[in-house]
Amino acid sequence: MAVALLVTLLAIPVGTVAWADGRLNNKVDLGTPGQRHHTGKGTNYLLVGSDSRDGLTDREKEDLHTGSAGGRRTDSMILLHTGSGGTTMVSLPRDSWLTIPAYTSPMTGKRHGPAKNKLNAAFALGGPKMLVNTIEHNTGLTIDHYVEVGFAGFVNLVDAVGGVPMCLERDLIDKKSGADLRKGCQTLDGSAALAFVRQRHQEAKGDLGRTRNQQKFLSALAHRAGAPGTMLNPYALYSALNAGLDTLVVDRDTGLLDLVSMFRAVQGVTGGRGRQINVPVASVGFPTSKGSAVLWDGARARQLFSELHDDRTVNVKDGGSR
Repeated sequence: MAVALLVTLLAIPVGTVAWADGRLNNKVDLGTPGQRHHTGKGTNYLLVGSDSRDGLTDREKEDLHTGSAGGRRTDSMILLHTGSGGTTMVSLPRDSWLTIPAYTSPMTGKRHGPAKNKLNAAFALGGPKMLVNTIEHNTGLTIDHYVEVGFAGFVNLVDAVGGVPMCLERDLIDKKSGADLRKGCQTLDGSAALAFVRQRHQEAKGDLGRTRNQQKFLSALAHRAGAPGTMLNPYALYSALNAGLDTLVVDRDTGLLDLVSMFRAVQGVTGGRGRQINVPVASVGFPTSKGSAVLWDGARARQLFSELHDDRTVNVKDGGSR
């Protein structure tokens, strides 16, 4: 989550902002600037938490229960829409069963036609650009900005702001994510926070339960990052900035001002001035050739994305399965 990094940009000197702008990893190519066909009104951001292990030592990988797989995959995806119709954050389950549009494999050069698959497979097949293309294809929206942070950046950001207070309604113990959390209010450090937002095996609704936890944590993180104790502490500000820039990945057209605008929108939603919802879902255990998947509710999903496309007030209810 890039929120803790973005809030620091509102409080640091202009010269430091220029320095940070030069360090942004603008390597994601979403298409030729000015030539991408934009449909709809308002601005759409795609916030991605990836399972990139870049920046982690072998010991840290073991301690954080990340495994040692190479490359990176999507671990969380949030579509943020801002405009005159309000601000809405929509969680997109990584196991969503969608159509991946036709593509040419960057590894083999072979052309593949459209095919059904899980949403996170799009990232594995063609990286951020394929992920964006797939979301655009299935929603009718245009993604204007892409922002991604990996495991190391997430852990360091949480630690840099002094941890994030969370109140849990029950014990959460999950060997795969490393979560070992007790019921009640506590402050999660980076390691515990990563385990919390990754675990889903203790959630009755699996991936949907995890996306709700991620939204809950994002709200708490935005509040913590914007608190006076963080904003007025130069050490915390620069620590968060350094931590975030190490693993933050954005598209070529995204600069610090875009990130600041995104943070302000997130801060508004988590402060109650906007909506946080899951995409409408018909089934969370839909059987497919790729295993169990999350099936969107076609009618309600179309309504949601039509409202966002036209920058109208969102009236679709939160997307739990029926």
